Amino acid sequence: MINQKLGDFIIVLISLISLGVFSCSSNADDEISQREVEHAQALIDLDFKSEYIDTMRSYLDRNLSGYDSLRSYYLPFETLPALVFDHHPDGFELPQINNLFSVSDLTEFTRPQSNAALAYCTIPQLAYLLRSDQLSSLELTSIYLQRLKEYNPVLECAITITEELALVQAAKADEEFWQGIDRGLLQGIPYGTKDLMAVEGYKTTWGAMPYKDQNLNYTATVIKKLNDAGAVLVAKLTTGALARGDVWFDGKTKNPWDTLQGASGSSAGPGSATAAGLVAFSLGTETLGSITSPSNRNGITGLRPTYGRVSRNGVMSLSWSMDKVGPMCRSAEDCSIVFEVIRGKDSLDVTTQQVGFDYRSDTDISTLKVACLQDLIESDTSDAKENLDRVMLLLDSMGIVPTPISLPQQYPFAAFDIILRAEAGAMFDDIVRSGEVNKMVQQSKRSRANSLRQSRFIPAVEYLQANRFRRLLINEVNDLFQDYDVIIAPTFGGRQLLITNLTGHPVVTVPTGLDKDGYPTSITFIGNLYQEAPILSFAHAYQSITEYDEMRPPLFAD
Repeated sequence: MINQKLGDFIIVLISLISLGVFSCSSNADDEISQREVEHAQALIDLDFKSEYIDTMRSYLDRNLSGYDSLRSYYLPFETLPALVFDHHPDGFELPQINNLFSVSDLTEFTRPQSNAALAYCTIPQLAYLLRSDQLSSLELTSIYLQRLKEYNPVLECAITITEELALVQAAKADEEFWQGIDRGLLQGIPYGTKDLMAVEGYKTTWGAMPYKDQNLNYTATVIKKLNDAGAVLVAKLTTGALARGDVWFDGKTKNPWDTLQGASGSSAGPGSATAAGLVAFSLGTETLGSITSPSNRNGITGLRPTYGRVSRNGVMSLSWSMDKVGPMCRSAEDCSIVFEVIRGKDSLDVTTQQVGFDYRSDTDISTLKVACLQDLIESDTSDAKENLDRVMLLLDSMGIVPTPISLPQQYPFAAFDIILRAEAGAMFDDIVRSGEVNKMVQQSKRSRANSLRQSRFIPAVEYLQANRFRRLLINEVNDLFQDYDVIIAPTFGGRQLLITNLTGHPVVTVPTGLDKDGYPTSITFIGNLYQEAPILSFAHAYQSITEYDEMRPPLFAD
């Protein structure tokens, strides 16, 4: 016990020193004093005797010298810790999944009369129009660029409109269509990406004042994959500052359903722009709800894939052990199309895995084993409850009778947040120590700036202990889920969002209509590790007999 407390104390003390609470140098007069150590103990509930404090003071001085040396070396943003997070349960083997990808057969579709209606077409619809010579990629791209220019001042959802790049990519797509080169369903389709993803030649601001002029001389792997698929990048969309909320360095991203309300975050721009028909689809990231929440708020469909399914190379890290990249789209089928392109092993991201994806639009969902988090559904008191109950009745009419299950309860859930905060603190240590963090727009108790400052007071021992409990949680959740293909859950409520982000399980969040105040609501389908196909097929079947994925914010639909 005394060794553990000593370790805790040392970490916190060094954090205090790094923040300037204490000072230390090689001069004897500046050595850490007995009184400073005694005062610091209160921060982590320790009470060492005077003689023990005296014996460790020289040790603390040596440690401080070592930390100063560490900080004198350059550490690239893209460097992952040597300790790579493994989200696989004990004894887990990667599933052997065939690649049998197929989407709905669209044999006939007529171009809508208005540009607004065209902007809301699904990916298969746009792909058909491009291939049937009813539309060129240049024309489609110009429509989206015009909508971005018209509506971005209202929604504040785009940081950079990449017009020059988009027109070049669109012209290339049209030329390849003419030559008979077909790169797949995304060829010639305009999209936007959250501005956490590097695109060479354009700023990558991470939504935060300290990085608003940052240029990275490389392009994220996911963007390269979309480039290879012939997709057209029209905008780098807003992210809440350093992946927190919907406030960024130059504004607050708005919800197209109510422009007096924020779009939620941190994938605020992708949520808002996709819902408003300013892009055909978008890419977001999630650490603890950043795809799910804006998908819910803005009334779109969002897929958070299994941890390690999509490369994060070239994507800002918030938490190396929790970050995921995923599509935010009009429908589950659109999500499957984008996911099929961006998934896969990447040598530049050691957490990625190569596992097949067997999505088929004609999957018979009656063959799927379905469960539901019954206690969370019954206890839901949100404005989404009425729509949630209606969806459950609809599924019942489809012959889907879910097995009631409950998520684990006996864990120190209040401590798990330190995992994200400690890793974010390491990622952004430079701006905390330099004071650049003080330039961020939000400085409240719940702001990213404040979270980064207090992360320096998280002991390494507690971080490791939280991850040991996380290992137990991963094993228990895997045992609970492995008998089912789909687990139905409220999007919010209980600890579903926290637990599945900690364990790395995939979810798809789909609209369920509007509440009594006219705001979108949603439901979430959870899958097993690497089993995105069943939940996407399930969501597609649900959306094929409902019209909630076709809802349009009135201000942007005409």
